[in-house]
Amino acid sequence: MLEKINMYIDGKSVVSQSEQWLDVTNPANQEVLYQVPMATHNEVELAVSSAKTAFETWKDVPVPVRARMVLQYQHLLKKHHDEIAEILAEETGKTFEDAKGDVWRGIEVAEHAAGVASMMMGEYVENVANGIDTYSVIQPLGVCVGITPFNFPAMIPLWMFPLAVVCGNTFVLKPSEQDPKTPNRLAELFYEAGFPRDVLQVIHGGKDQVNQLLNHEDVQAISFVGSVGVGEHIYKTGTDNLKRVQAFTGAKNHLVVMPDANKNQVINGIVGAACGAAGQRCMGISVCVMVGDAKDWQTDLKAAMEKLKPNYWKNEDSAYGPLINAQAKTRVEGLITQGVADGATLLLDGRDYKVEGYENGNFVGPTLFTDVTVDMSIYHNEIFGPVLCLMYADTLEEAIKLINDNPYGNGTSIFTNSGAAARKFQHEIKVGQVGINIPIPVPLPFFSFTGWRKSFYGDQHAYGKQAVKFYTETKTVTSRWFESDIPDGGAPNLSINLR
Repeated sequence: MLEKINMYIDGKSVVSQSEQWLDVTNPANQEVLYQVPMATHNEVELAVSSAKTAFETWKDVPVPVRARMVLQYQHLLKKHHDEIAEILAEETGKTFEDAKGDVWRGIEVAEHAAGVASMMMGEYVENVANGIDTYSVIQPLGVCVGITPFNFPAMIPLWMFPLAVVCGNTFVLKPSEQDPKTPNRLAELFYEAGFPRDVLQVIHGGKDQVNQLLNHEDVQAISFVGSVGVGEHIYKTGTDNLKRVQAFTGAKNHLVVMPDANKNQVINGIVGAACGAAGQRCMGISVCVMVGDAKDWQTDLKAAMEKLKPNYWKNEDSAYGPLINAQAKTRVEGLITQGVADGATLLLDGRDYKVEGYENGNFVGPTLFTDVTVDMSIYHNEIFGPVLCLMYADTLEEAIKLINDNPYGNGTSIFTNSGAAARKFQHEIKVGQVGINIPIPVPLPFFSFTGWRKSFYGDQHAYGKQAVKFYTETKTVTSRWFESDIPDGGAPNLSINLR
C-alpha cells in the first residue's frame, strides 16, 4: 500500500480526509513514491485558525528565546543534512551534491535568522519637544503564508518560515505537491527544536488551496516563488485583498563574456550554470552573450557540454538529473523543436536522451543553440531545462542594451579581466543581482535576494534585512510623563505643540 503524505495542522500530524490524492513519482523512472493530498477546505481553515490562535501567545515570547530556538533548529538541520538531501534527491532527481547544496543554502538562512534581535531594534529620540520622547518598536504581523516551488524544496521554505517565525509571526506553509516529503521533514525537525507545534502549519495542495489562502481574511502576508503567470495572479489577488505580498517569478538570465576573460574559467562557469540541476534554477544561465572575439570559443563550449552525462542521483558520475516530471520534459523538448523551426542553429540536441536502466526517466541532454535572436521563442520564454542559447555582440554596450531590453531582471553575470568593463556593467545593467566572474550571483543571507522588474512583484525581498521588514510592522510611540496632576482649577491644554 502506498504511503500517504501527512500534514501538520493545529499541532498534530494529520492524515487528510481529502478524496483527491496525487501520485508523487520518481522523475528518474516514473515509480510512484507516495501520494500527497489536496487539503480539504476545512483543513485549510483549521490550519489558518490554529496559526491565528497560536500568534496571540507566540508574539509575546521574548525575541532572544525565539532566536535560541532557531539556533537549535539550524543545529538539527546540520545534523540531518545528508538525510534531508537524500529525500530531496529522490523526489527531485537532483544529484546528491546538488541536493546537499539545496539544504545548505537553507541552513544559512536559518543561521542568519538566529541573529534577528539586532534587526528588530527600533529607534529612539529623546526630548523631541519639552518632556516628550519619540521611539519606534518592531512588531510581527500575524499569520504569514509561504507558497514554494518544486525546484528547491528545502532552500526556499527555509528562506521563509524561520525568519517569519523568529520575528514573532506564525506560518502556514503550502509547499509544492511534486516533492512534499522534504518540507515535511523540515517541519518535523522544527518541532523537535522546541517550537510550539502550532506555530508552523504545513498543508498540501494545489491551485484551490492557494486561492483559499490568498482570499483568507486572517492571512496577513504571502511569500511566493514560482512561475510568472502564477506569481502575477498571487500578487494581484493578494494585494487586492489588502495583504502584504512578495512574489518571485520568472527569469531569463544572461551571462556576458568579454574577449579578455579567462577562457577555461568562462567555459566551466557557463556549463555548470546552464545545465546544473537540469537547468531548473531561477538563477541559472540560459543565454550567453559572446562579445567580439569571444564568439570563437563556442567550439570549446560545445565540447565541454558534450561531456555532461545526466543520470540517476545515486550514480556518482551523474552531471545532473532528470526534469521534475514528464510534462516538463515535453515542454522543454517542444521549445527545442520550436527553436529549430524559428531558425536557430542547434549545435547540441538533448531531445530523446536515454539513460541506461532509466529509459522512462525525464532526462534531457545538454542542448546548445547558436544564431539566436530576440524574436525567437527560445529567447523570450524561460525554458527551465539544460538549454543554452548563444548570442553575439560587437561591444559591451550592445550586450548591456540586449539585457536591459529583456523584461526580466533576476540575475546576470559578466566574465572579464577589465575592472573598467566590470564597473560599467554593474552600474548600467538593470538587473537585481549581478555577478562579476561568478556565473550564478545568489547573495548570502545577510544580504537579500533582489530580483528586479518582471522577476519580482512586491516591495521587500527575501531573507536579509528586507525580509525582517517584510514580516514586521513599525509602531511609533510619542510619550510624555508628568511629575504631578493638573492642579485644581487648572484648564486642560487642548493644543499639541511639539516645537
